[in-house]
Amino acid sequence: MKLKNLTILIGAIITMNIHAQSLLSPKDFMGYERGEQFTPHHMLVDYYRHAAANSDILQLKEYGKTNQGRPLLYAIISSKENLQNLEQIRLNNLRRTGLIAGGVDNTKPVAIVWISMNVHGNEPASSETAPQLLYELINPQRADTKEWLKNTVVIIDPCVNPDGNHRYTHWYNNVADKTPNANPESREHREPWPGGRVNHYYFDLNRDWAWCTQIETQQRIAVFKEWMPHVVPDFHEMGYSEPYYFAPAAQPFHKYITPFQRDFQTSIGKNHAKYFDKEGWLYFTKEVFDLLYPSYGDTYPTYNGAVGMTYEQGGIGAGRAINTPNGNVLTLKDRVAHHLTTGLSTVEISSQNAQQLCSNFEDFFKKTATNPNGALKTFVIKGSNGRSKLKAFCQLLDRHKIQYGRIKGTRTTQALDYATGKENTPLSIDEQDVVISAYQPLSVLTQILLEPEPEIVDSATYDITAWSLPLAFGLETYATKERIDIAQPYDHKTFPLAPKVEGRPYAYIAEWRALNNAKFAATLLQKGVKIRVASKEFELEKKKYPRGSLILTRADNVNNERFDREVTAIALQCDQDITPVGTGFVEKGYDLGSGHVDLMNKPSVALLYDDDVDNNSYGQMWYYFEQDLNIAITQIKLTDLNRVKLAGYTVICMTEGNYDNLDSVKLEKIKTWIADGGRLILIGDALKVFEDKKGFELTKFATRKDKENAESAESDAAIKNRFMHADEYERDGISDGNPGAIYKVTLDNTHPLAYGMPNYYFTMKTGNLAYQPLKGAMNVGYIDDKFKPLGFVGHRLKQQLKGTLTFATQNMRRGTIIYMVDNPLYRGFWYQGKFLMANAVMMPMR
Repeated sequence: MKLKNLTILIGAIITMNIHAQSLLSPKDFMGYERGEQFTPHHMLVDYYRHAAANSDILQLKEYGKTNQGRPLLYAIISSKENLQNLEQIRLNNLRRTGLIAGGVDNTKPVAIVWISMNVHGNEPASSETAPQLLYELINPQRADTKEWLKNTVVIIDPCVNPDGNHRYTHWYNNVADKTPNANPESREHREPWPGGRVNHYYFDLNRDWAWCTQIETQQRIAVFKEWMPHVVPDFHEMGYSEPYYFAPAAQPFHKYITPFQRDFQTSIGKNHAKYFDKEGWLYFTKEVFDLLYPSYGDTYPTYNGAVGMTYEQGGIGAGRAINTPNGNVLTLKDRVAHHLTTGLSTVEISSQNAQQLCSNFEDFFKKTATNPNGALKTFVIKGSNGRSKLKAFCQLLDRHKIQYGRIKGTRTTQALDYATGKENTPLSIDEQDVVISAYQPLSVLTQILLEPEPEIVDSATYDITAWSLPLAFGLETYATKERIDIAQPYDHKTFPLAPKVEGRPYAYIAEWRALNNAKFAATLLQKGVKIRVASKEFELEKKKYPRGSLILTRADNVNNERFDREVTAIALQCDQDITPVGTGFVEKGYDLGSGHVDLMNKPSVALLYDDDVDNNSYGQMWYYFEQDLNIAITQIKLTDLNRVKLAGYTVICMTEGNYDNLDSVKLEKIKTWIADGGRLILIGDALKVFEDKKGFELTKFATRKDKENAESAESDAAIKNRFMHADEYERDGISDGNPGAIYKVTLDNTHPLAYGMPNYYFTMKTGNLAYQPLKGAMNVGYIDDKFKPLGFVGHRLKQQLKGTLTFATQNMRRGTIIYMVDNPLYRGFWYQGKFLMANAVMMPMR
């Protein structure tokens, strides 16, 4: 018996030595120490694959690809025993959440830690750390990590944003000096536009977790929901002069965050501090980075029951070494060492508290599913919103595993009307309505995403303070304090394979009320199909059609032999309702051949960029045309405008940003192009360069008196603040601030810019840009003073924004200028804004 045990022991030692010899460290595999140079993404992938092939406590999975085709990976590290039972551990954890049925086995709780790295591509210290962190966890020579993994599953996503990482590391490795230059003025510290922070479409993936607009997020969330981890640190970098930041987070915490989630943040922070104190490293906690906005890499996991945290290392723009204000040199090796320390510390403290993490995680779901936090218990999305819009909304709910359905029969109750903000509004619910109950496993996430606004305990926030998805989608929505249970699934009506067409219709009429309608029209226009637009309501063959309806006549397309096939095929592709009609003679309104039924032009779009253009806003526009509308665009640098022939473009878009390079020569060229029939779309800060310019009606103040009143108010405030204490200035500045709030806009839906929309629109307003309604222009949308804004807005700014302009159009001879004070494409999730933008791009304006 003793001989047998000795044989087993010798075999285990031999096996361990084989793995130790075949598993290379990152240094031995790549040929350099961590921090000596930046690692291209493909080498990071290669190392993770090498480690997976040479370790029996690691599984590597590819969960998708980026827009540029780079692999998205995650590594699962745990003990051999846990990996053998990995599927049982995963399913048992999902039973804790209630997302799948069955009893929970708590005899041997296993904590699940999800480590998210390099979501911002030009914050690469974490992806440089990722190989070393993996190695330290799987190194058979380390006794401590081996002990931690007995009751812990660690999931590492080594690079959330491979395309951004590639953009940064490729640029840096091409311009860096042989010896790191620590002078901040050196080229290697001056990253060019658009920067590596963003993904292929210049989206900030750290603000996309809840909205799932980007392919990287969509694929990651699917895996995240398969695991539902307990602890999620999200690794970042900030300005290089800053010390390290880790949990606990700053206020405001969302009120639904549990005491345990708060307390465990403190436990983790103290564990990190123990190691940082030993090394004498600077750090700070409880400042700047709050837990409110739901679409971050710390808050989204938190609202899914985890302990989510942000870790921030000073380092943006630091390259491999940089001089800091305190006279020291910060190196990439330093940054890697700090991230490696917090990464290992997180696994350690999670292992030490595995049982507590699992039990509190289970309680999070049990308590909220049976006793939801908020006052609003049921959300009702009316079926009258239209099938395609409801479908898009429900697809997002599906990604998050939020449950919804419908009732049987009808029911009446009192509810909050999202459109008016009025409570106790009579509501009738029927089987066509989407019903979402807060009595479900993901109760917290459901309420946070659907409620009109969060309760804010501190106005000093890091991001937007309202985001309600029903308002973003432009959905007629109600919420009640009453519990209404779902009786049956919500089945979206299946789209017919082809419309029932008898003979050869005189025309097809298509609805215009949602984004898929715009894609339908854009796709047809690209194929040369002619489309008309109804400028007034009309009635034909006993059916009423609103203004904005699309009319596809055979007469306009007489030379297109594929007319019927293309219309029906693209309608199917775009989930578009179309109605064939046998005559152009209407019962009410204008006949289909009337001059009031205008032809829609095929858009030929140019998008202007420059080094000071906001890369996020620019990317949102780029993504919108390519992915949402399937319209190819031409990207033109502002400095090249003088040599570009503009006559070939029907639309020019200028997104948020600084356009100081738009000199008088370029401005005159744009004016001439507009006058000849061009359409200029200006968004946000892009308006500023056209203020008070000849030919443009854009001005801050409609009258001299308005300007004098504003200047007087500013002077009064300055006088009042003369004796303010120093520690009061920051709080006073908040009175002029707006991190992001939702405003209701009064909308003129008789104007083409608002076709297909109700007479109101909810806008995401960020910043303090404000204009009075313009003279000599059509003020299509302006702030509704009767509706209280949702989210935080400083009290002085709130007064200044009353009644101000949101959207306007101005004619300039044959062309049009469209002023959009607020960005309708905000972060790619403002669905109703996307439809409004389609009007701006495609609808006949004259």
